[in-house]
Amino acid sequence: MRQGRIVSIQTTNERGGAEYANVDLLAALRARGHDVVLLTNFPDLASGAGVPVRAIDLGPKLARRTVLLVVAQAPLTLLRLARALRAQRPVGALMLHFKKEQLLCALLPRRLTGEIVWAEWGPVPLPMRRGPARLLYALAARRARRIMAISEGTRRTIIDAGVPAEKVDVVPNLVDVEAVKPDPRSRTELRAAWGAGEQTLVVGCISRFQRRKRNDVVIDAMAHLEGDVQLVIAGEGEEEAALRERAAPYGKRVRFEPNVRGHVEAFLSACDLLVFAPSPTEGEPRVIVMAQLVGIPVVATDPEGAQGLIPPGGGTIVSPHHDARALALTLAAYRDDRERCLSEGRTARAATLESHAPERTLRAVERAFGLDS
Repeated sequence: MRQGRIVSIQTTNERGGAEYANVDLLAALRARGHDVVLLTNFPDLASGAGVPVRAIDLGPKLARRTVLLVVAQAPLTLLRLARALRAQRPVGALMLHFKKEQLLCALLPRRLTGEIVWAEWGPVPLPMRRGPARLLYALAARRARRIMAISEGTRRTIIDAGVPAEKVDVVPNLVDVEAVKPDPRSRTELRAAWGAGEQTLVVGCISRFQRRKRNDVVIDAMAHLEGDVQLVIAGEGEEEAALRERAAPYGKRVRFEPNVRGHVEAFLSACDLLVFAPSPTEGEPRVIVMAQLVGIPVVATDPEGAQGLIPPGGGTIVSPHHDARALALTLAAYRDDRERCLSEGRTARAATLESHAPERTLRAVERAFGLDS
């Protein structure tokens, strides 16, 4: 990589796992002496992270419902991108996260972009893996020096979209694994606040409240689950009211908590296990990694995003997938065998400490940018 700063462009319509993971990555690169800046329409994403931020508005993300608008606005968007990058000169490398920026920045001259590196936080959408869209994606990828895939599953979809396999590296989420550990004090305090006894099986769920996330399955499992079990769901989103209504019949057995950004470890430490109900387009969910580092097993209602993360003997992927009765049976088994929670939690933590060693991840990122020499 030529001399210059690393510019990360990440305009989005939500504050999700990929957005915060990018901020953490930039903060770690900055701590290693690299000059970084984040261009985003949500400047508060980096609050407290020490990452320099510049506001930029590039309009809506590329999706089926917005494609005509994105195409119509493409000339103006290109102009905004060019102006923003010119203001950050010299740009040594440009890190791109979402499809619109990836496609459009391939049209900009190298003197503005420097080296281009893509970060794919989840599977390439199926419409981008076929027809004209697949061709455009593969052509744009020629400008990318490397493509970082968050998981092996994501890597396979990138290759399916026409990108040469040798250009794609699997780079897991950056997590300070040594800093994430069980918090006994928070466990005691939060369980008391939730009205959960030490023998209560506390099932945690951290999620965005959207239709594509199958939180409905998690709530519906309570209809088939007896005994001293409490479900605590943390998050925010447009489906919150509908989920609360769905949970109303179960009274205090289902509790809602606000977004736990900043105190995820405390929340997870108070739980005995985490239920993960993925959308169809998961990458590598950080919440799974965090739960395993805290030392609790993860029960996933579908393999999407969880396969490859949950080690043998360190959690469960429910079958049939997204089935409330099957989930309830799985949770009942943990309820009746509390030692299983502890032993699977230990297994999961040991495996994650090895797979997500920060130095390994950061070296992989630096290699993608050509900074390892």
